[in-house]
Amino acid sequence: MMKYFSLIILFILFSCGNKEDVLLPKSDTTIDSDIKDHSPIYIFFRTNGKDTLAEVNRKNSIITTNWIFNIDKRLPLRLVIPEVMKLQQKKREEKAHKNEKAQNYYSYADTIGKNLAFIPFTKVFYKLEKPKSGIIVFYTKGNEVLVDGVAMKKDELQEYLNKLPSDKRNQHVFCFDKDLSFGSYIQDKIFIESLELPKSKFELGVFDQEFVY
Repeated sequence: MMKYFSLIILFILFSCGNKEDVLLPKSDTTIDSDIKDHSPIYIFFRTNGKDTLAEVNRKNSIITTNWIFNIDKRLPLRLVIPEVMKLQQKKREEKAHKNEKAQNYYSYADTIGKNLAFIPFTKVFYKLEKPKSGIIVFYTKGNEVLVDGVAMKKDELQEYLNKLPSDKRNQHVFCFDKDLSFGSYIQDKIFIESLELPKSKFELGVFDQEFVY
């Protein structure tokens, strides 16, 4: 517990020292809470007149460590994901000091466990476009789930997945509204983590792509 308390303290000191903070997403579930050898990346919420901006600070990040992305929950995906993609690419292309075991995580606050929690996304490849094939599972800005344009309750999605044939490639893809807040996105990703995804499709890498548009 002390190491996570220390992580939170460092986070607060960083924020207070620069008169700024990051409002982390919240959830009632912890995906992972045991991240060793990590360094932080911050994406701050900024405004310039009527415009919302995402400001990246990665000056304390070390390429060989696990990267923890502390991203303000108010930012829309259209601003967050392009910055995340740039950082992902930088780490993937590193040759001289590459650490194959180093992962990328989003941080969030577990309101039930009262701890800082993390969700991995190292293997996710983002695309800023509509998928060209597959059954589209689209998470909207209004907190709805659309499956090929048809609204569906979240608790109905698992039953739907269970009915899909498992012998075909690219059965469906997860997509997100570009104006969805990062806070809502993390909640959606945590929900997706709870789904029992067909193993054969997971091994084919179908779920390693996420589309934002």
